[in-house]
Amino acid sequence: MPYSLEYFHARVKAEIESWPDGILADYARLVDLLMEFGPSLRMPHSRAMGGGLFELRPRGREGIGRAFYCFVIGQRVVILHAFVKKTQETPEHDLKIARKRMKEVQNG
Repeated sequence: MPYSLEYFHARVKAEIESWPDGILADYARLVDLLMEFGPSLRMPHSRAMGGGLFELRPRGREGIGRAFYCFVIGQRVVILHAFVKKTQETPEHDLKIARKRMKEVQNG
């Protein structure tokens, strides 16, 4: 697989690992696709959020998860922030966290 995956922080990985089984299983499937296809992965699996930020869109019987990520030089994908959605809208608070972390990752 041409892309490698890393997490912004161990807490991000722990958050994802605490998701319900159905969402977690779909997340694992989408991560495999993401590592294979990189930026070519599109809806309904992934969506561009603007400015280099993307969201992975796993779903299961228990609900919908979101994992924000960006690409970094050297075929690397960094998962910046993740949560299980409670509403239709993506909370602005979660977007802000992801954008702030993306800046940190890109600015070294």
